[in-house]
Amino acid sequence: MQKRTLGSGKLEVSAIGLGCMGMSFGYGPAADRNEMIALIRSAFERGVTFFDTAQVYGPFTNEELLGEALAPIRDQVVIATKFGFEIGIDGKQTGLNSHPDYIRQRTEGSLKRLGVETIDLYYQHRVDPNVPIEDVAGTVKDLIREGKVKHFGLSEAGARTIRRAHAVQPVTALQSEYSLWWREPEAEILPTLQELGIGFVPFSPLGRGFLTGKIDETTTFDSTDFRSTVPRFSPENRKANQALVDLVTRIAAKKRATPAQVALAWLLAQKPWIVPIPGTTKLHRLEENLGGTALELALDDLREIETAAEAITVQGARYSETSQKMIDR
Repeated sequence: MQKRTLGSGKLEVSAIGLGCMGMSFGYGPAADRNEMIALIRSAFERGVTFFDTAQVYGPFTNEELLGEALAPIRDQVVIATKFGFEIGIDGKQTGLNSHPDYIRQRTEGSLKRLGVETIDLYYQHRVDPNVPIEDVAGTVKDLIREGKVKHFGLSEAGARTIRRAHAVQPVTALQSEYSLWWREPEAEILPTLQELGIGFVPFSPLGRGFLTGKIDETTTFDSTDFRSTVPRFSPENRKANQALVDLVTRIAAKKRATPAQVALAWLLAQKPWIVPIPGTTKLHRLEENLGGTALELALDDLREIETAAEAITVQGARYSETSQKMIDR
């Protein structure tokens, strides 16, 4: 497995990480715990050293899962988790909360659940409009001084917020959605990250499964699968967006690869400091995704993808209206 470096903090990780959210949360009922522990360890055996979770995944159960799975190899991996959602005593998410005292309280819980003394990469999950980002960055800076955190990250933050946070505590990585079917970061975010020396960790690099070619307008989703609430996944929008899947499928046939591998190889080709974190609950999908690191897209391939993609207008918002309000601009 190739390695890449995130940010001026020089955080070295595998070129592709493993997003663990879907093992516990978000895409239907939680998967079998023992099977997921085995899958996480299989990822490590295949060279993955970068694992992503968050307090709100479950909530909390995904951190516990990752902590147990990685306990035997803790010193050989990088664990990223996230704070910033308020979670009630009933386990329900009740909004955003990045007040310093709440960050500290939740940090202690993450350390315990993950079974670690230090969190390698600690993201603010969403920007809290009620707390100055300088206060958030300052709190994480103190946690770094205390040895409880190594690196500071942001998720779905806008360029201005990134600059303000970075001025207080250097940001090692930004995690946001980026793929062939969500390219907004190219306009303002990628240039800002390049200027400041911040790594980029795209989540949903396969378009929440759509770019694999295994989803079409006839696919049905479990009621607990959040894609059932996403406008981009309405049957009519899936039908309209099939043109993008047809594009990666065409390139995949030419390269003797799969659509997922083409989508991941395209991301890896954009910048040397981009590290996508596709998620899965299946070993064969894990192996397929990791194959994306070995796929070389020539300049002609990249130009062909770019030209074809420019002619495709992706239909539908990527979040429900409620979730969209939490995105920092």
